[in-house]
Amino acid sequence: MNKNSDYLVKTSYAPEDVILLLKDVTGQVQPQPTEEREKLIQSGKHYCEMLPIEYVPTQRYMQVYEEALKAYAKPTAFAVGRLCDKIIAQKGKSVVAVSLARAGIPIGILIKRYIKLKYLIDIPHYSISIIRGRGIDKNALNFLIEKYGGENLLFIDGWIGKGAILGELRKELAQFPTVSSDIAVVADPANVTELCGTHEDILIPSSCLNSTVSGLVSRTFLRDDIIKDDDFHGAVYYGELTESDLSYEFINAIQSHFELDNNSDIPENIIGGQGIDEVRAIAFHFGIDDINLVKPGIGETTRVLLRRVPWKVLIDEKYQNADELAHIVRLAEEKNVPVEYYPLTHYKTCGIIKKLADA
Repeated sequence: MNKNSDYLVKTSYAPEDVILLLKDVTGQVQPQPTEEREKLIQSGKHYCEMLPIEYVPTQRYMQVYEEALKAYAKPTAFAVGRLCDKIIAQKGKSVVAVSLARAGIPIGILIKRYIKLKYLIDIPHYSISIIRGRGIDKNALNFLIEKYGGENLLFIDGWIGKGAILGELRKELAQFPTVSSDIAVVADPANVTELCGTHEDILIPSSCLNSTVSGLVSRTFLRDDIIKDDDFHGAVYYGELTESDLSYEFINAIQSHFELDNNSDIPENIIGGQGIDEVRAIAFHFGIDDINLVKPGIGETTRVLLRRVPWKVLIDEKYQNADELAHIVRLAEEKNVPVEYYPLTHYKTCGIIKKLADA
C-alpha cells in the first residue's frame, strides 16, 4: 500500500492534530446536485459513489451558526471533557484515537487536545472511513493495527443518531478480534453507548456546516473505478473554500471553554429505552417503510437539510422556540421545508427525507 503523504487527501488541519488515512480523489469526482443524487440513492445507487455539491451558507445562516457557536461552545466543551475522562478511565493512556470521517474529525482533535492538557499525554489521532452498507476501510484499519495494535484503537464520532454506524462497526469488527467496537461520541441521545459526553440531544456547532468546519474535506467516497483494492477510501479537498474555512475557529472556540476538573460527578440525565424504538414509531406514524429516511437528532436533521431532499422536519413541542434549533428552522425556511411540532422523547428534532416517487 502506498502510504506516501502525497497519496493522502489534503486538509487544512495540521498533521499534529490528525492524519487522514483517505486517498486524495480531488478532481476525479464530479459533484452532483442534491435532487439528482437523491433520485439515484432511492433507485439503488449507493450514496458513497457520489459526492454532493457543497451547500454554500447564506449570510443569515452563517449568523445563526456564529450565534450557535457562541451559545453552545461551553456545553460542547463540558461534554468533550466528560467523555475524555471516561476514555482514559476505560481505555488507559495508550489509547489511539480513530475518528470516523468526517463528523468525527473535529471531535477527535478536541479529544486529543483535552487529554494532552489534562493528562499530559499526546495520543495519536488518525481518521478513517466507514460507510453504512459498505463497511469500514479495512486497508486503513490494518495499517493502524500493524502500527499500534488493535487493542489500543478507539473509534470516535460526533454523535449517534439512531445507531446505524455503530451497528456497521460491530458487524465489520467481527473480522478483527483484537479491535473493540466501542465508539466514543460527544452526544448519544439514542442511548446505545456509555462512552459519551452526554445522552442529551445537544447542539454540537460543527454539525451546522460541512467541509468548512471539517478541514475542507468532503464526505468519504468509494467507487471501484477510482478506489482500487489496496487503496484507502477516498475524499476530496475543497481548496477553493479556503477563505471560508472555519475549522480552527470551531476547535479554538470549544477549547477555550475546557475545564480540566470537568465536574464528572454531575449526574447524567438518561432517558430509558433506545432511540431506535422512537425512530420506528415515527416511521409507523408517518407511513414510512424505510427507517433510513428517518434521521433523528440535531446533527442528523442538520445533515438532511444540508445534503438530502427533506420531506419535513419534526421539532419537539418543548423546543418550539429553542435557540439551539434556530439553524434548523432557518435552513427549513430557506428550502421551503415544512416544520411540524411533534412529541419526541430522546430527540429534540428529527429530519425526514422525501421519498421520491419518480426515483
